[in-house]
Amino acid sequence: MSAAEIECRNVWKIYGERAQEALQAVVAQGLSKEEVRDRFGCVLGVRDASFSVNQGEIFCIMGLSGSGKSTLVRHINRLIEPTAGEIHVAGARVDTMGEEDLRRLRAETIGMVFQHMALWPHRTLGENVAFGLEVRGLGPAERHRAAETALDSMGLSGWIDHYPDQLSGGMQQRVGLARALAANPEILLMDEPFSALDPLIRRQLQDQFLELAKVVRKTTVFITHDLDEAIRMGDHIAIMNDGEIVQIGTPEEIVTNPKDDYVAEFVKGISRVGLVRAETIMTPLDGRNATEKTVTPESELGEIIDRFMDDQDDVTVLDPAVGAVGRITIRDALRALRG
Repeated sequence: MSAAEIECRNVWKIYGERAQEALQAVVAQGLSKEEVRDRFGCVLGVRDASFSVNQGEIFCIMGLSGSGKSTLVRHINRLIEPTAGEIHVAGARVDTMGEEDLRRLRAETIGMVFQHMALWPHRTLGENVAFGLEVRGLGPAERHRAAETALDSMGLSGWIDHYPDQLSGGMQQRVGLARALAANPEILLMDEPFSALDPLIRRQLQDQFLELAKVVRKTTVFITHDLDEAIRMGDHIAIMNDGEIVQIGTPEEIVTNPKDDYVAEFVKGISRVGLVRAETIMTPLDGRNATEKTVTPESELGEIIDRFMDDQDDVTVLDPAVGAVGRITIRDALRALRG
């Protein structure tokens, strides 16, 4: 991946008439969210948040309700004005951007998908999907082609002339994704897009989006309150609590090395079978010969455990490029499985 396409630097959001006064006090005295409310009558929404998202990456921001994740993502396209901090998107600084440039950024560079699609009931699916292109002044034929392609990519071929009330909730969500994709933005902001759906439909849409992401390579910020979903979707995960980013890491790093008790509580019930890799739990070889049973450094825990089904002999971690690099005992595997 290349350099960061999205970068937030020390972003703060405090709601209330005394926001600047409250900000100065928080920075100087380290006030809590409750202290900000009691002393200044303000609400601390985002606290000194910094993160970057590389081109083509899916970056998940997760936390409980009220943690600030949706507030933070709306700073990226400046639907919410920051109290302090810098937001950089695709080489441009968003927090100081003029209105015309900001409209262009929202129309051409960033697409947004919400939990509730708010499709216009009096417009066909094609007209809903192509609305952004209509605003940009594209002709009817070009809009129709773009809408048809976007709907096809979401498994909705043949539905372009139908209306939203003819669709299930899952299909309407697909239309919302198609609407974001039709304008061919560089960046997608997805605010809990699947959380209102039934578990089976939700998983199907996750799978469909992941397959699509391999092709279109959109830089994506994905908001969720579900750690299982974050682990499935994200290349990196940021966990928020009370407006603050507590930890950022890969799914494996978050699960195997939680930074504090808050994160540990989040991850304690997560299965490690498809997450922990051999190179994470192996012991470097001490000069002994490799065993017959081997895995690669990228092999997942489930595959490693399979190697112990017939006997409990050690497993060698074999890097095709350099040879044997590590050894895993059954104790190592069981310890990783237990967490």
